[in-house]
Formats: sequence, C-alpha cells, structure tokens
Amino acid sequence: MIIQTSQYSLKLRVPPKLLRRWLVVAAMSLAAPLASALTPPSAPLAASPAAAQTAAPGLPIPGFWDPRRRPERPDLRLTLIRFMSEVDYPPFNYAGPDGNPAGFNVDLARAICDELKIACTMQMRRFDTLVESLAENRGDAAIASLAVSAETRRKVDFSDPYYRPVARFAARRGAGLDTVLPERIEGKTVAVVAGTAHEAYLRALFTEAAPKPYPTAEEARTALAKGEVDLLFGDGYSLAFWLNGTEAGGCCVFVGGPFVESRYFGEGVGIAVKKGNDQLRLALNWALFRLWEKGKFADLWLKYFPVNPF
Repeated sequence: MIIQTSQYSLKLRVPPKLLRRWLVVAAMSLAAPLASALTPPSAPLAASPAAAQTAAPGLPIPGFWDPRRRPERPDLRLTLIRFMSEVDYPPFNYAGPDGNPAGFNVDLARAICDELKIACTMQMRRFDTLVESLAENRGDAAIASLAVSAETRRKVDFSDPYYRPVARFAARRGAGLDTVLPERIEGKTVAVVAGTAHEAYLRALFTEAAPKPYPTAEEARTALAKGEVDLLFGDGYSLAFWLNGTEAGGCCVFVGGPFVESRYFGEGVGIAVKKGNDQLRLALNWALFRLWEKGKFADLWLKYFPVNPF
C-alpha cells in the first residue's frame, strides 16, 4: 500500500489477512449507511406521506428517486408495452399457482402500466435470452432483475434503478455468529452457488473459509437447513424470501451485515429497453417515480420482503 502526499510517498507493508479484513469491514460499514440512504427516514420517504405511513419503522425501502427532481411525463404514443421477465427467480419472477407470471417484478410492471394507463403483456423467458429479445424487437422492456453494469449498458438502455443487489450470509439459529469477518469464519464451510459473483467475492475476501459450491440456490439452502454447512452466502433478496417462508421452517437467520460491492454485484437494477428507446425509458422513469411518491412502491416492497434483505 502507498500513501502519497504532495512531496513524499510512504510505502506500508500490510499483511494480506489484515488487508482483507479492512476491505470487509469497509464494505460492511458502507453498506449500512447505503441501505438507509436508499430511502432515509428523514428525506425521500418522509417527503411522501403515503410512503411514510406504509413503511415499517427502521426498514429501508429502496429508493433512487429525489423528490426535488420530479420527472416530466413524456408524450408516450404507445398503446401497448410488451414486458418480458425471467422464468424462475423468486421472489422477483416465478410462475404462480395458476401457472401465470408472478412476483415483485411482475406486480411492479402491472403497477407501471396502471400508472401510465397503457395496456401491457408479460412474457416469461430465460434470463440469457432477454437482451437478444430486446434487440430483435420481440419485447419492449425487460423487468427481470437485470443488473446495471458497464457490460449491460453497452447492450441495452436502462430506466432509473429501483433497487440495488445485496449479498448476505445466513446461518442456522444458535450458530453463535453475530459478525462475519474473515477471521471469524476461518475454516468454516460456506455454501455458495457455483459460478456466481457470490462465489467470486467469497473466494477473494474470505480466503480462510471453505467454500462449498452447489449447482443451484435451492441445493445451497437445503444444505444449510440440514446443517451440512456452517454458513450460506448468496443473494440477500432470495434469502430473505426463503427465511420468511415455510420452506426454511425457521431454521436459519441472517448473520453479519449486507455487502453491496458494485464490482461484483452490480450498480443497481433497472428496467432494460432497446438501445435508443428513450421515449419508453423516460416513461418508465416517470411511472417509477410516481409509484414511489404515492407509497405504492413501499407497499409492494413490504409485501414481498417482510424480512429485511439489508
């Protein structure tokens, strides 16, 4: 590590373990203020009376909207928006009991259409086909938890972000862990989905832990519930949905704080549209702002996330 002033530079030798601990502590300390800043109790949320009445005290509701920058409603000449979503990513996108599309993203798309007073359809597609489908005009907008990154911005345009990816650790109740630092989980087995950003992050910063990759998130969760691993590291939203559901059976809880490293987990999540489709993008921005301002976004968030992902 090099510390440089205007005239001098000082080289410091920092042991790798200590450096990794610093990075983890920094990530956790930044995550808590960020979670609150998503909708600070004294700022954007309070600016919307409906949202303030809806949100549970102390529960951060994602919000990237500044009440001082009210977007104008664009002259949208469309009569139909063809939304596309992913096949299986609960609680955001999944097939409901009747086989129809369901989930947070699906309900949000419906709310956007109601706000814009435009008819909409919803197609369920594999995640890896969404960008191509936009480019080939098989759909108008993809609302499928597609993270905004330098790579995705080269292929599609995005609405304003409506939430930010977050990673969390989970453990069985009574595990005795309240803080997750590299030295606290040294030698512990950590379930993670193979090939994901969560596995890459775990291997980069928690080098003394023992990652145990699983093919799917369901298998990783089952391993934790059965006590086959000490911890699980993964997507905070799907974990919150699982912890609150009957499948978990109250077996497990979040431990430690949230991780929101954008280099691994993305800068935010927006609705993707075809490159250059500014008319639709601006209309989506206006509708998202209105839903947040009216408190409808907070209602929807609390419906799907009674367990705080942050």
